[in-house]
Amino acid sequence: MADLEHRFEQAQRDVQALPERPDNETLLRLYALYKQGSEGDVSGTKPGFFDFVGTAKYEAWAKLAGTAPDEAKKKYVDFVKKLGA
Repeated sequence: MADLEHRFEQAQRDVQALPERPDNETLLRLYALYKQGSEGDVSGTKPGFFDFVGTAKYEAWAKLAGTAPDEAKKKYVDFVKKLGA
């Protein structure tokens, strides 16, 4: 468990060091996996219609509902590795 937490934290740092900014779809996937791994299922109310970024983030995270936090952390680490970080 401690190893997974360490790899998750390292992956967060690796994302910050990517040579190029990922596309929006990739950023949403990273965001959703990170939030699911660190906080669990989506919480709070969905942002308003005109908050396009907030709504996209909320919906991406909501798609992962029911995914165990540890599983989301593993997927986050694997996804960051695929990005070449």
